[in-house]
Amino acid sequence: MNEEKSGQMNELGDMGAMAWVNAGLTARYRRERRFKFFGLAAIAASLMFLVLLLGAIAIKGYTAFRQTQILLDIHFAPAVFDVHNLASANYAALVRDATLSLFPQAMDRQDRRAAIKLVSIGAAYQLQEMVTRKPELIGATKPIWVLAAGEVDMFVKGHISRDVTENERRISDKQATWIDQLAASGRLRQTFNATFFQAGDSRESELAGIRGAVMGSFFTLAVTLAFSFPIGVAAAVYLEEFAPKNRWADLIEVNINNLAAVPSIVFGLLGLAVFLNCMNLPRSASLVGGLVLTLMTLPTIIIASRASLRSVPSSIREAALGIGASQMQTVVHHVLPLSMPGMMTGAIIGMARALGETAPLLMIGMVAFIVDVPRGFSDPATVLPVQIYLWANNPERAFVERTAAAIMVLLLLLLAINASAVLLRNKFERRW
Repeated sequence: MNEEKSGQMNELGDMGAMAWVNAGLTARYRRERRFKFFGLAAIAASLMFLVLLLGAIAIKGYTAFRQTQILLDIHFAPAVFDVHNLASANYAALVRDATLSLFPQAMDRQDRRAAIKLVSIGAAYQLQEMVTRKPELIGATKPIWVLAAGEVDMFVKGHISRDVTENERRISDKQATWIDQLAASGRLRQTFNATFFQAGDSRESELAGIRGAVMGSFFTLAVTLAFSFPIGVAAAVYLEEFAPKNRWADLIEVNINNLAAVPSIVFGLLGLAVFLNCMNLPRSASLVGGLVLTLMTLPTIIIASRASLRSVPSSIREAALGIGASQMQTVVHHVLPLSMPGMMTGAIIGMARALGETAPLLMIGMVAFIVDVPRGFSDPATVLPVQIYLWANNPERAFVERTAAAIMVLLLLLLAINASAVLLRNKFERRW
């Protein structure tokens, strides 16, 4: 009897232990499922906010890639031109006369002024370029599509509502009627906005473009790459392959890691003090912007290059040294070529960060209003993020869509740069 009771108690004990273990497993699996759910929910929320952000930018900016034009019958009257100086002709008068001929009902001064405002002031410069290229146009009458004013463009695109009162919009009822007449007669159209990609900045929204900012970004990044990559690689090679392992090397490594986390505006202040105030380099030039961004990207390139050097197996170094190569030959002919893909990937990522920077460039004057497209490293210039910053501060509705469009272009450039880094890593990366 005692043995039977003892066996029953042991069996009950085993059953209790199993129940306790099963209960613990069930609770653990429940926690794992809850953790996975929270993780998936976080990813879904991040993707949702990203889609909302990109969607809001796209909705605001896609209309900037279309531009409204008006067809005018331009009579290049010979009396207006001086054959020895075509630039001195009154091209604005040619545009004015052609515009008023479309609206004979505009009799008084106020109506005539309202009619003239339907056409962009850039139409005169367009005619000047045409006559300069083809002087034989003098004396002829040609139908020419010219840019509409920014308010007309916004009205045609629906950004200026017809439902509000005349006092609440920048297009009068009479101008709205004339715009409808132009559309009905086939003298109004929307085409691809080439001006957005071919022109520099302008106070007039329909004439504003990003070419100056894109060229400024190109020159700035060229300077940054030319200085940061060789200096960063050389510093990484020395610290990783030649520098003695002591407290000074550790101190330098800690400082490099700390510099990678320094706010970018601090580098702008450093560039202002050194490159502008001490070295007297030209303000708002791509050269200075590139030097400032070089200071900012150097820690990133050094850290990435050192990690790439560490990834090369020590057996490569030992084999080279074993057959009589010097330490310099080992590094130059064996270690450096094998680590170069990782270094280039780090440099590309650093360039992508530099492309999106604004704060350090504001400190060195690259926030200036630049109309002309820069042609060299010392010309006054701005960059695409700063151009976006300038347009974002403009309350005019036409600049809102151009701001969003410029953001789309910047995101595409950043995506292309990061994609090239990924492709480069996948193509040349070696696993040991």
